[in-house]
Amino acid sequence: MKRFTLNTLVSALALSGMQTVFAGSDVFFNPLTQSTAVATPNHINELNSPWQTPAGMQQRNLTSLGGIEADPSQSVVRVQGLGTGASMFDMSAFDPSGNYVFIPHETFNGAGLTRYSIIDDTAEVLFSGDLNGANGDWSHDYGALDPATWTPNNTLFLAEEWSGEGRVIEVMNPMADPANIHLRELNSIPNVAHEGLRFSRNGKALYFIDEWNSGAVYKFMPAMTDGKLDYTRGQVFVLVVDAFDGIAADLWNDSSNLAAVRTGPAHWEPMTDENGTPLTTTDPFKNGPSNDPRSNSDTRGGRGAADELNATPFGRPEDVEVGRLANGHGVLYFNATSEKSLYSVEELGHGEAFVRLSASEATTPKNLGYPATTAVLNSPDNLAQDALGNLYIVEDAPNRADVGGDIWFVRDTDNDGVAESLDHFMSLQVDGAESTGMIFNPAHPTQFIVSVQHPDSTDLAAVADGFGDALWLFDLHDIVAPPCNEDEDDDERDGFERNEAHAMNTCTHAMDRSFVKRLMKASRH
Repeated sequence: MKRFTLNTLVSALALSGMQTVFAGSDVFFNPLTQSTAVATPNHINELNSPWQTPAGMQQRNLTSLGGIEADPSQSVVRVQGLGTGASMFDMSAFDPSGNYVFIPHETFNGAGLTRYSIIDDTAEVLFSGDLNGANGDWSHDYGALDPATWTPNNTLFLAEEWSGEGRVIEVMNPMADPANIHLRELNSIPNVAHEGLRFSRNGKALYFIDEWNSGAVYKFMPAMTDGKLDYTRGQVFVLVVDAFDGIAADLWNDSSNLAAVRTGPAHWEPMTDENGTPLTTTDPFKNGPSNDPRSNSDTRGGRGAADELNATPFGRPEDVEVGRLANGHGVLYFNATSEKSLYSVEELGHGEAFVRLSASEATTPKNLGYPATTAVLNSPDNLAQDALGNLYIVEDAPNRADVGGDIWFVRDTDNDGVAESLDHFMSLQVDGAESTGMIFNPAHPTQFIVSVQHPDSTDLAAVADGFGDALWLFDLHDIVAPPCNEDEDDDERDGFERNEAHAMNTCTHAMDRSFVKRLMKASRH
């Protein structure tokens, strides 16, 4: 039986306000036509221009593991004995000023948080674990800190993915001196293999996933205490597709689920009541490893609790973003890495939703209307969203050992939650690495950052002077726009709203600049 509360309706309204403008931009660059080859560690490409990009896009290094360690006044997490996994720059977060980047470290144990100042070009560790997780003692240690997100309360959320115990950690004073940093574990949010963490615009909903091949999609509604959002209390929901007739505890591609329906009408099933009391026999807030609850009794609690509620399983859900569709409804997006797919979840209010396959390697054209690419959508992992609400998919694995992973622009010009094309945006040239942590600067909307994670050059035993994990800044300000049709009227061309804009005659310089102008204007709302 469906059990809905006022909080569920409030969540839908909160999500619908996430973007002040609609997404739906047409492709604003000339797409790539192949994934790039990778080079040897510390190659000039790794040091100066790790990504192949469209013409006109700038990229520059902000900081690197090797650069930080060469300066005694700076600090960064490096766990000895972990080779390329010693630091693992992951899904960074900006502060609202856009001047500071918070870098979580996805190490097996000893994980921590680095704060990097763009203005001062300095990095400092705010905290790190005591390494005892290697012996099974996580009381003062952290593992695989993957996601980071700034909260409406001006705190910072971090969470554990494949290592540690599936905890969400709140940094109460992320701008403080490292000696004064205060942390707390949030026992109000289920323990899962966390990756995507995103708030609605007004903060009344936090969406997250369980990165598991039977992973569910969750929503947390924080309570209000003295007129302020209280992350220590609240109600939890899990996504259930109404027609799903498989076995929730089984993997998404087990025989029991291969023919199961996982799109269409859905609802948010309560996992707790409004006071946070579990409605399942499994405690969703139980700490534990990220293993299979069908054969282990110590598994993180959120996974077993979701299975009890028949939550629809997806193939390794990873990052999430929230936005607004053309019809005004809120929408949640999440990548399913094992399925090579992106899903959209339209919020309908009153606890109802509608799930769609937004894009996939199997169904979505690439570079539609432009020269084709030989690249494939491989392991879609991170998501990023620009000020106009457009999505970008970041792969977490190379396409082959000698071919780097890619970043894709999700072209959804009618903004209905289903992409018309995946346009090849960037490709990584660094050996042994993946791209991660793509996020746009909230104060400078043409800028975004991406990290190079676990390159071969991080392993000092193999590369003594290795550049290592690195953070890079990109700017779209001078990107070269594709040719468009001079016969279109100005309003249509300025919005890039017609596919005929791909005609092969050149626009004026003013028209070439329209996407950048719209991007900068949108960020001011």
